[in-house]
Amino acid sequence: MAAASSCSDIIPREKHDVFLSFRGEDTRNTFTSHLYEALCRAKIQTYMDYKLERGDEISPALLEAIRESKLSVIIFSKNYASSTWCLDELAHILECRDKQFVIPIFYGVDPSDVRKQSGSYADAFVEHEKRFEDMRDKVLRWRNALTTAANISGFDSQTIRPESELVKIVINDILEKLDGKSQIAGGLEERLF
Repeated sequence: MAAASSCSDIIPREKHDVFLSFRGEDTRNTFTSHLYEALCRAKIQTYMDYKLERGDEISPALLEAIRESKLSVIIFSKNYASSTWCLDELAHILECRDKQFVIPIFYGVDPSDVRKQSGSYADAFVEHEKRFEDMRDKVLRWRNALTTAANISGFDSQTIRPESELVKIVINDILEKLDGKSQIAGGLEERLF
């Protein structure tokens, strides 16, 4: 079973402000951990799943966490599409899009590879199409979700450097979306540090 981490002790709320969707092996100990820490420092209640086991299905609690979040951040990375768990999360996030903001981050991957399922995303779908040969509708749902998400205005790690600057820009964008303004109570820097 998966364990989850949340900054819930910072600001008690019934819902999460932010849900993070990411491929653990790609970004858990790098970009995602830095973004999660910055979100916690900014007192933004964030849901981040830990220790997912291979073969597990998305739990009802995880689906609820997505549904109840005000905003979802999708961190597309090289191996994101190889995870059926990530693809199921993504599809569910997009189903909830009418009730929440969605921010894609393209981390070390070209947005067009996500949109067109080329590069490592094409390789992942070769495997998915073999594995889910009798469930073509599921694979098509994932493809459509990737295309839709890649068409949402987001952030590209290849154009925003250094990584610390990308984290600050993303946090500021999240604050704008959650609070309706870019700076709160003395500004972003005060909230982050």
